[in-house]
Amino acid sequence: MCRSRLFVGSSLITTAMMLTACASPLPKKSGATPSPVNHKKKAVQQDLTTLPEVAPDVEQDSHPTGPEGIKGPGVPDFWVRPGYKVTLVAHDLGNARFMVMDSNGTLYLSRPEQGDIVMLERAGSGYKITGTFISGLSKPHGMQVKDGWLWFTSDGKVSKAKLSDGTRSATIVTDVLTGLPQGGHWWRSILVTDQYFYTSIGDAGNDTDLRATDREKIWRYNLDGSGKHMFVSGIRNTEKLLIRPGTNDIFGCDQGSDWFGAPLGDKQGDQPITDYNPPDEFNHYVDGGFYGHPFIVGNKIPRYEFMNRPDIRQLAAQSIAPAWDFGPHWAADGWIFLNHSKLPAQFDRNAVIALHGSWNRSKKAGYRIEMVMFDPVLNFPIGGEMLVGTLSANQATLARPVDVVQEQDGSLLFSDDQGSSIYRITYVGSSSDSNSDQSK
Repeated sequence: MCRSRLFVGSSLITTAMMLTACASPLPKKSGATPSPVNHKKKAVQQDLTTLPEVAPDVEQDSHPTGPEGIKGPGVPDFWVRPGYKVTLVAHDLGNARFMVMDSNGTLYLSRPEQGDIVMLERAGSGYKITGTFISGLSKPHGMQVKDGWLWFTSDGKVSKAKLSDGTRSATIVTDVLTGLPQGGHWWRSILVTDQYFYTSIGDAGNDTDLRATDREKIWRYNLDGSGKHMFVSGIRNTEKLLIRPGTNDIFGCDQGSDWFGAPLGDKQGDQPITDYNPPDEFNHYVDGGFYGHPFIVGNKIPRYEFMNRPDIRQLAAQSIAPAWDFGPHWAADGWIFLNHSKLPAQFDRNAVIALHGSWNRSKKAGYRIEMVMFDPVLNFPIGGEMLVGTLSANQATLARPVDVVQEQDGSLLFSDDQGSSIYRITYVGSSSDSNSDQSK
């Protein structure tokens, strides 16, 4: 008797040799030629009727089981990565959306529903509103502090206001650019450099061909609003632009389109294709680049509506694929590049993104603060990890993250427009920290 032991991972050649050595010799019949042996296995057809009607949802859970970090008083039942602590620092803020902090530590918060930008100052370990910096705006959104001015966007405009002492309203306000398209995806970004400013104009709808208009593009202007230049095209909704520290590379998160599977019959609650397509994109934007929208999504995949265009392969060839993909419909909003030496060195120049969360999925996804890690030598994204998940274990929405800024000590603040709040994320440095002590 021949005995052998097969190990998982052993090569097919080795396995075949072992099976051959153990096979019994065929008996020979007198005067007859032995029949050839058919070594081919009969194909086994899977009975598809035994599969579940809907496959398990295997994307990253926003509230996994297992060890957790620390949650301070007043913090909902977020999932917090071990080694981090989340505390509530401000609440009752209204429609808390985008944030920016000046060199004096004043925090500016845009509130589109209130039509204003308010100022917050430290009050103990938290923040409180000290005044309204500017009001009477139409959907204020993106902001950047540059050379003593607060640049900000609103529906149809790019403006700037002279900074005050953190308590007084702006007295000098200048509209740098007016007459931009309004409505649609109105969440306009702003990036100001020493020579230019950049602003995005999103799709008027979901997946409209607007190449002949100013929409679905990022535009570059001189600081006085002259010198209009199309920087990139083929975007859908890029809400924030940033330059990676130590480089001249401009990055932004672009939200993917909805109802990808509708041409194949997807509908609300019965959407197996749309649930997983397309991803949200983390893009490295380069001058003259085309990023696919509305024809091409994610990693050069055509939307079904445009699949029969005679130039669809050419459009795919011309489009620039994302530097990194988020999950489908995660709704990447505001974000920050880490740039403080007080954090561990491995975090330096990584991106931290607020993911507002899905609406166009059967099961909620996103709803988190995510870190995207960069290779420190090659300078491109290599991985992602969730720092905070804002869904409960039973999929209840506890917060909808909007934007992230960094405090002077390296801690992170993120805004929540559902709960009208701001939370702080602190790195506490030990993966053994648990949520057993809520009083810390």
